[in-house]
Amino acid sequence: MLTERARVRDLLDLTFWREGEGGVPLLLVHGWPETKRIWQRNVELLAAAGFEVIVPDLRGFGDSDLAPDGFYDPAAHARDLHALVHDALGHAMCVAVAGDLGGVVVQDLGLRFPGFVVRQCIFNTLLPILDAAYAAAGIAPDPPRHLRPESDYFMRQATDADGLAAELDTPGRRRGYVETFYGSRFWAAPGAFTAEDVAFHVEPFLEAEHFRASIANYEPAMGRRPVSEPVRFFEPNPVPTLVLYGPEDRVVDRSFLAKAEVAFPDRVGPFVIPGAGHFLQWERADVLNQAMKWFCRDLTMTRPEPGRSGT
Repeated sequence: MLTERARVRDLLDLTFWREGEGGVPLLLVHGWPETKRIWQRNVELLAAAGFEVIVPDLRGFGDSDLAPDGFYDPAAHARDLHALVHDALGHAMCVAVAGDLGGVVVQDLGLRFPGFVVRQCIFNTLLPILDAAYAAAGIAPDPPRHLRPESDYFMRQATDADGLAAELDTPGRRRGYVETFYGSRFWAAPGAFTAEDVAFHVEPFLEAEHFRASIANYEPAMGRRPVSEPVRFFEPNPVPTLVLYGPEDRVVDRSFLAKAEVAFPDRVGPFVIPGAGHFLQWERADVLNQAMKWFCRDLTMTRPEPGRSGT
């Protein structure tokens, strides 16, 4: 996979993988605690299916720059990604795939730039805040986050990020904390990650500044960090959407399935993927890769294969 860097918005550099240049632009967006590495099992096969696969580290994550303006919110990430794909790489449209934080960013991206995201695949993420619509559909509200034991990390990162970062003051302590999300917190299906896999995904969070930047993404949710602009997260999302769900997830519960039917009126699914949890793109890469191949078959068939010129 080719690693590239691009200046976006005259502000910061994003680092990204790219493969299959000339195919249909496909943006793969990671969540937390992830970087572009979570997509390692998807890039080559999706490029072979006719996509130009673009896999960035979001601002503050992995090999990308920290945010010089101090903003770590979905709108800031969405504008960065539009600048990368549209301005730096020259694509007028893209298909996007994401879960977790990346799912929120992609939902915002499609609404903020109408017509730019022509299709999206969403899994195991937060869904738009549509309380009245969900109630009308008979969906009971989720318990408040502070009453959910599995959300203790969320409350700590959102309300006491400095305190948490001060406690995790060595690479070893940061490693021990982040490793729990791939293991003892049961976000993933049992056995989905070997010890080597966990080390691979945790390594980018061992550096103190990048760890602190990564958890800054939680602070806007509780008003502890200003936002660059309001998030587009209070309306149904009209982008044609493939909805997947990994049921082994202990943090995104099954209300996701019913809510997705309300949030995405033009959708395929939701489909439950056995053997997958929060990290569906890694745990069941085979399913995600095939699903995207067929969900976008008509798009990829209209373009020459990557590396070949059209006739």
